[in-house]
Amino acid sequence: MTTTTITTAKHYIDGRWTAAVNEPGQIGETLNPATSEVAARFCEGTIAEGQAAVAAAKKAFAQTPWRHSARVRADVLLDFAARLEAKKELIADWLVTVNGKLRREALGEIMAGVSELKYYAGLARNLFGRILEIEPGRYSSLDREPAGVAAIILPWNAPVTLLVRSLAPALAAGCSVVIKPAHQTSVVHNLVMECLVNDERVPPGIVNSVIESGADVARYLTESPDVDVLSFTGSSHVGKLIAQGAASSLKRLSLELGGKAPAIVFDDCDMEKTIAGIVGGGMVMAGQQCTCVARVLVAESIYEQFSQRLVQALKDLNVGFGDDPQSQMGCLIDMRSRDRIAALVEKAERQEKVLLKGEIPLGPLAKGAFIRPSLIEVEDLNSEYIQDELFGPLLVIERFSDEAQAIERGNATRYSLAASVWTQDGIRARRVASQLKFGTVWRNAHNRLFPEVETGGYGDSGYGKLHGLEGMNDFMQTKHFYFDVND
Repeated sequence: MTTTTITTAKHYIDGRWTAAVNEPGQIGETLNPATSEVAARFCEGTIAEGQAAVAAAKKAFAQTPWRHSARVRADVLLDFAARLEAKKELIADWLVTVNGKLRREALGEIMAGVSELKYYAGLARNLFGRILEIEPGRYSSLDREPAGVAAIILPWNAPVTLLVRSLAPALAAGCSVVIKPAHQTSVVHNLVMECLVNDERVPPGIVNSVIESGADVARYLTESPDVDVLSFTGSSHVGKLIAQGAASSLKRLSLELGGKAPAIVFDDCDMEKTIAGIVGGGMVMAGQQCTCVARVLVAESIYEQFSQRLVQALKDLNVGFGDDPQSQMGCLIDMRSRDRIAALVEKAERQEKVLLKGEIPLGPLAKGAFIRPSLIEVEDLNSEYIQDELFGPLLVIERFSDEAQAIERGNATRYSLAASVWTQDGIRARRVASQLKFGTVWRNAHNRLFPEVETGGYGDSGYGKLHGLEGMNDFMQTKHFYFDVND
């Protein structure tokens, strides 16, 4: 995209856009990862902005009618969805520019957010409690109430979808919100926020946002007793630090953390469709998605043929700029990530068997964070290539001899977010899925995510659910009210 001026992303606190709450703050730069050129700037937040945002959210929750106005909240979310869809082309342009993903991925992400907003708009008007007669004339009422101030801490890889999937249920429940977006994609975040906060029905302080490149604001949100709920999406390492920091206030946590998704390929699979599905599921966002395929477990009887065809499919993938319709994979988020993946592949040449070495392209792509896909054969389950989340276009391929070994190898990880099973035998797929310790298992597909369907992992992949009815639970609480009609 072409811009005549550099846009600066700002904080949004207590109903207004601001660069800082006190003296003028620092300004950071956002690079276009595909060109390494400055694409935008952002206001660097401090604890002062975090404190102001939380104070505004606490006051708005207590003093405005927002939490008692389900119909207003539903209408606001519907209009938010309409404005977001109307602005999708501009937001997609910026998402490609500051994130590096393909434009079709950017548009898909935005429309997923639109769908999510519509879903939770419907739920906002259906927050029912229940009532029961305990003894004659004596009743217990179980009332569903918003939890209070909700903090949302976001990564850069899908800044629209990952915002909306926490923000929509929080607002539908009646919470007030403080958001800490990723600084890399803060200009996209501001554009999405404009679709909401320009609505006069949203009281000042109900929605707030503070940008930072460090962790001071995130730490404050984690530890503050004035934050009742915290929803975090990001690495398992940071998620564990958040859990430790939140212990003093015992706030409710929703943690969607790392993944190491295995695709288990049986010998009766449709090989052409399976390879296409694994390439698509593994190289989405250049492998920078927690649910994307990271490990490919293949039945011994078809291993050689399958691995050769997978190598060729990865070789044929067209790596290029996100705004090029011919591109099939974009770049990583920054040069450091590119070099980290390149170093892992170099190390694998000494320790493992590299079936395909992803090179850093020459020519115009060399200026950006581009690297071609790699495929590494690994046997040792203790290998870092199996145990660590690598977050890039690097697939690991493994052999298994029978169904029992496929399940054993698939489960040999602390990351338990998502997996897929590739077979034409529906009974076997269901049987294997029941023994896989993952929050989501797909058959003959990967990365099928829907607003109506809960997702979430186990172990180092975190806890709590996002999407669906259960996605509301973290932002609501139940109050028991007892009364006796005979009094």
